[in-house]
Amino acid sequence: MSINIENNGGGVSPRKKINIRYMATVGLLSALSTVLMYIEFSVPFMPAFIKCDVSDLPALIASFSLGPIAGVLTQLLKNLLHLPVTTTSGVGELANFILGAAFVLPAGIIYRYVKNKKGALIGSLVGMLAMAAASFPVNLFITYPFYTNFMPLEAIIGAYSAINPAVDSLPEALLMFNVPFTAAKGLISVIITFLVYKRISPLLRGKPKSLK
Repeated sequence: MSINIENNGGGVSPRKKINIRYMATVGLLSALSTVLMYIEFSVPFMPAFIKCDVSDLPALIASFSLGPIAGVLTQLLKNLLHLPVTTTSGVGELANFILGAAFVLPAGIIYRYVKNKKGALIGSLVGMLAMAAASFPVNLFITYPFYTNFMPLEAIIGAYSAINPAVDSLPEALLMFNVPFTAAKGLISVIITFLVYKRISPLLRGKPKSLK
């Protein structure tokens, strides 16, 4: 978003105030999202190398309060801020950004056109399913090809088959474990968003409460 400086009797124009708030809010939510990336935890019935976090939560809030582009920008900035401490040469951050954008973009677009609680619910669930679906090709063609540089594919599949012996290939592992896991991760962000959004929306937007 560009900043237009207009003559307003020596004061700050309303348009400039809106743009400053937009950039400041995106920056704040991106910083919070980055912090949440470090608060990760293991989940039952998943290989130990797969961790869960709720760093998509601030981006979903940004997508609802400021629009879908703000949500995507929050995902982008989050991963750029995480790059200096990456352990995956940026591959993990790239995958995280793609999945995060797949989550918040449709959620924000649908909410923009159906601006009520029902629209937010439909949008967030569509985004959750889009992220879960995208996790299959992203993991198959981006994430795990990188991981095989450090861990043999057989060992990766073995970690899955130790939980479910029916798994004997990477695509099967991704469909049975990663896709549902990604959907559940998105659902957690959706639930938390619906619990807190109504309270914090006026602070983010500078407008009356939404999601009524």
